[in-house]
Amino acid sequence: MGCHAVAEIYPLNLLSVRTSEGIVVDCSFLRAHDAVRDTAPLIQCLTNKVVSNISANALLAIGASPAMVDTPDESQDFAKIASGVLINCGTPNSEQYDGMREAIAGATAAGNPWVLDPVGAGGLHKRTEFMHEVLPQRPTAIRGNASEIIALAGTGAGGRGVESTDGVEAALEPALKLSRETGAVVAVSGPTDLIVQAGESPRAVSLESGHPMLQNVIGTGCSLGAICAAYLAAWEDPFAAIIAAHAHVGAAGSVAAEKSSAPGSFAVAWLDALHELSTDGIKKRISASEVADIAGLS
Repeated sequence: MGCHAVAEIYPLNLLSVRTSEGIVVDCSFLRAHDAVRDTAPLIQCLTNKVVSNISANALLAIGASPAMVDTPDESQDFAKIASGVLINCGTPNSEQYDGMREAIAGATAAGNPWVLDPVGAGGLHKRTEFMHEVLPQRPTAIRGNASEIIALAGTGAGGRGVESTDGVEAALEPALKLSRETGAVVAVSGPTDLIVQAGESPRAVSLESGHPMLQNVIGTGCSLGAICAAYLAAWEDPFAAIIAAHAHVGAAGSVAAEKSSAPGSFAVAWLDALHELSTDGIKKRISASEVADIAGLS
């Protein structure tokens, strides 16, 4: 794989990184994880009506503050004072589209990070058209499943809403393309998460964490988008922040699976784990590795 010393690639030393030789280098997750609790970022969520409750509770659990402000008359002003903004396209209507446009304008004017969660990209024309409309506004991060990222990059047709019909590995090149065109960190969520950043020195990390039960609770993925916004607000390196957010959510899923037997109890245990997990607890439940030979793809 050609993995270098961890400190050379990730000066923030966020994760346990498995090298090509199978050696796990234990790295500190303290600064990114604790920064969220130390700063309590205010996150404006323009999200879908199915997941508002769990997204707000997930933000509270990690130490952030949620604000579900999505009306056109208020969204821009609020985005200017928020620490970060989530744009989730799960159940949009005409008014919310306008609110999203206003929030993006406000975040951009204030220099605040914003996350695009392209729910259903490629599967429905109207929302896909909206996503392409706002991409030139340069989101700080884009988080979706493989099919959504492939569709948004213009290299595939999309999946079935929140269900991906493509494997994470198939999204590597589209994710790099999307990152190069928008400047965003692009995260492909799945059984193994893939986080990429194009540029002069392109970077890609494959992250193993989580549990299959996360797919059986509505809103865990959309909550991850909100948590990404919180980490971006609290930490200055967007690439490191998005890796850290995925690690936190995935580790909480692993803890929750050990303490529950069905989706209902899992959802409660997951929120509890988001709140209770320490830095060391997260490190014990994740493994990340550098994706090799991506320079030619980006």
